[in-house]
Amino acid sequence: MDDQPRNVKDLLVEAKDASELMVDLAYAAVFFNEEKLAEEVERLEERMSEHLRALRTTAMLAARSPEDAEGMAGVLWIADAIEQIGDAASDIARVVAARLGIPDALRPDLRHADEMTARVKVREGSQMIGRTLRDLSLPTETGMWVMAIRRGTEWRFDPGPDDVVREGDVLLVRGPEEGVNLVRALAGAPELPQAPEVEGPPLSELDRAVDILVEMKDLAEAAVGLAYSALLFNDRALAAEVATLEGRADALQDELESWVLRAAPEARNVDELRGLIRLAAASESICDAARDMTWYVEHGEPLHPVVQMALEETEETSAEVVVEPRTPADGRSLRDLRVETETGMFVLAIQRGQRWIYRPRGAFVLRAGDRLIAVGPEEGEAELAALCRAREPVSTD
Repeated sequence: MDDQPRNVKDLLVEAKDASELMVDLAYAAVFFNEEKLAEEVERLEERMSEHLRALRTTAMLAARSPEDAEGMAGVLWIADAIEQIGDAASDIARVVAARLGIPDALRPDLRHADEMTARVKVREGSQMIGRTLRDLSLPTETGMWVMAIRRGTEWRFDPGPDDVVREGDVLLVRGPEEGVNLVRALAGAPELPQAPEVEGPPLSELDRAVDILVEMKDLAEAAVGLAYSALLFNDRALAAEVATLEGRADALQDELESWVLRAAPEARNVDELRGLIRLAAASESICDAARDMTWYVEHGEPLHPVVQMALEETEETSAEVVVEPRTPADGRSLRDLRVETETGMFVLAIQRGQRWIYRPRGAFVLRAGDRLIAVGPEEGEAELAALCRAREPVSTD
């Protein structure tokens, strides 16, 4: 078809965006036990596979010399890693399709990972009604991305900027926890009540297993984001950090399997424990794929320019900014700056001297000289830079 991407860059962009959407929808399918979301992950895998097959064919045809072939080898290497991420997402979705599931009592805990997933219904009188997603600018206004819209019994997955929101739509969104109530306010829905701060009973073995799983999900998403950033900026330090995260994921997977075995006497349904193990294995596979993706950067090998061109055109952009002295960010916490909800950018990692802090929490206080690696909408990059960079002096000429 005429609207299908035909060159290596476009095919790489399509495959990357499809794999990332697969991961988001797969985790959401598990959290909400929603078979329609799981089915969409399988459909996306087919689409991603088609793009990757076309990419491999196009790359081989484009290689007219040994130098071309060597450059395209790096592109194909990255394509293989993207395919691994998509395959792992499909494994996560199959937890729902195979009806393995997870313990119902633990679903709320899983939703409170670094990036949470929520469903919001657009109520009568909402200021969203009749407006396009472009007009609403939810990523930069609330920090939340719309992954899908349910209208009646039909789902619209990966909606575009021209999609119009209607009364009764259910939005499937992901982003920072504080962004959920911002979207709910726009949708005319009441705020979610705050969880009561009470001293709960000691953690059970199963609770601990879920805590590990949440960390593995966060690790997997951070590893992929840092891997793409390492490629975009050709940064060996970022590639090394991906390797660190991958090692941590290996250790967590071993720990989770031990916890699950200890939790077996508590479980009413052994299939739910199988679901936890499968989720952990898939999350660890995503970290492995992220590590593979950075091989060329880690070993100082040149990458074909098409890789950087593709990463600059994807739905989420990577940004790199250094906090300058006496700027709004200097000496203030991420929570005070409301980085995610005000700019839409998610801070993946911060380099302070020789030390890296990945997925910093809201209480983290920025200092001059900190180097931020973040992902988000293209328009959010300038807003993040405005917080971290000194204003240009006004010319008096």
